[in-house]
Amino acid sequence: MLPGRFRNHFYTQPLQKQENNVNKNELLALLQPDIEQINETMLSEISQCGNARLQQILEYALFNGGKRIRPVLTVLAARLCAFTRMPAGLAEEDELKPPVNLYRLAAIFEFLHGASLLHDDVLDNAGRRRGKPSANSVWDNTQVILAGDFLHARALTMAGTVGDHHTLSLIGMATAGMIQAEFLQMQAVEERNLSEENYFAVLRGKTGCLISAACEVGAYFAQSGDEHQTALRSYGDALGLAFQVVDDLLDYQGDPGKTGKAVGNDFVEGKMTLPLIHALQNSNQQDFDYIMGLLGENAALRAAKISEVHGFIEQYGGFTYARQGAEALVEAAIEALSVFPDCQSRNILAGLANYVLTRQK
Repeated sequence: MLPGRFRNHFYTQPLQKQENNVNKNELLALLQPDIEQINETMLSEISQCGNARLQQILEYALFNGGKRIRPVLTVLAARLCAFTRMPAGLAEEDELKPPVNLYRLAAIFEFLHGASLLHDDVLDNAGRRRGKPSANSVWDNTQVILAGDFLHARALTMAGTVGDHHTLSLIGMATAGMIQAEFLQMQAVEERNLSEENYFAVLRGKTGCLISAACEVGAYFAQSGDEHQTALRSYGDALGLAFQVVDDLLDYQGDPGKTGKAVGNDFVEGKMTLPLIHALQNSNQQDFDYIMGLLGENAALRAAKISEVHGFIEQYGGFTYARQGAEALVEAAIEALSVFPDCQSRNILAGLANYVLTRQK
């Protein structure tokens, strides 16, 4: 079952795709100016690192095809809240000029995300990232770990100087949550944990907490009230969970040329994701024992059996169940925005939520 407030929504509401007036190409065009400003801000920050090799690693890791979703959410959340607070008719939404520090605040979340990817690739001994050689396959692990540490340190320093103690607290809690989730996931692999509650706790820590913090910090920076901060935190939480559920589906159903990783990589690593959990919970004893037996074997054998595992998940409705869960989470994310007036920023946030369901990488 889905966690908390999404549970009843998932089981009782019709699963209908939310309509909005922003398609993928329009989204990219509308977001491009902010993305360019975020990129310029990030380049300016890392150019001050004081070491040519470190800067080279950082540029390679940070400018390797990332979508900038997290920092964009900070900017959009701040813009939406600023427009909401503004007296009606005072100015058009597109006339609002964000303070320069907003982009520095937004860049914090890309630095934290980039640091986690650098460390993840070392821990997983990954050779590819976004279809290109990972940083740890270009440089040695020590240098890459230190580069990730630098991004963490720089992000927290920026949080304390651009924001205030509350900003630093929100970002610090999100960072701690990411680390705690890694331990929780490792324990789940060791224990073959089939609990959906545990699964979503991992997702919330690995993905949801940083995305929800990006939204909440943007709202706080715009001096919004508790209602709007809570709404954007809820939006980010649901968006992050949906994003990861779709990622778990792409692991089995995606095109390796687009996702940048082999089909079934999660199963090879022994990870218990939602499609597999649901199939195991609904399978007969013989099939259950067979798949659980594979999880106890070495990675090479699991890799050789991916087509069988794919068929097993399909047979017991794991893919359909996970897709419906992602749709319900996206619906919940969009519903969280209902406290805001109809405007471009709200429509873009809704469009980003729907984009999660159609992404291919």
